[in-house]
Amino acid sequence: MVKLDKIYTRGGDGGDTSLATGARRRKDDIRVEAFGVIDETNAAIGVARLAIEARDAALDEMLARIQNELFDLGAELATPIDAKKPIDPKMRLVITPSQVEHVEKDIDLLNSELSSLKSFVLPGGMPAAAHLHVARTICRRAERVMVTLGETKGEELSPTAFAYINRLSDFLFVASRYVNRDRGDVLWEPGATR
Repeated sequence: MVKLDKIYTRGGDGGDTSLATGARRRKDDIRVEAFGVIDETNAAIGVARLAIEARDAALDEMLARIQNELFDLGAELATPIDAKKPIDPKMRLVITPSQVEHVEKDIDLLNSELSSLKSFVLPGGMPAAAHLHVARTICRRAERVMVTLGETKGEELSPTAFAYINRLSDFLFVASRYVNRDRGDVLWEPGATR
């Protein structure tokens, strides 16, 4: 499916880029922004994985699967539906309901080992937890951009794609708490510094 022999093409030197369909869009186009922030989320997860301890190998496997799924999501976002140029559905990569369900099962599994929250959590604790919080905040930005994309005239956004990114931000939150499970969450103390 992908073959990259030459990394630079000079095609984007004028401020536009190609979608998977071959159509050109400005680099600040909302669709390009959407798959760009998905890429940022993926990179942040990659950094978080560097800090995952050996005892959390199962979490690392979950994150590895998610990184691959984020490429699937980026491919979906980079391949808009165009009634004038239909794409063979077998050739269009999309996020599936089973991928959403898998993330939900992972959330439930990790969360089953955690205590209930009595306050909001501050990003921090173990290095992996802090990195997962960064990934979560980037993922939340991806959600906001995808909402804008879905509300843009002439653009379509799969409800499944939005459900996936929404669930992923929840997963990253729970994963950060899971990494801190022995140390404990870093909790917000309202008004503590007044």
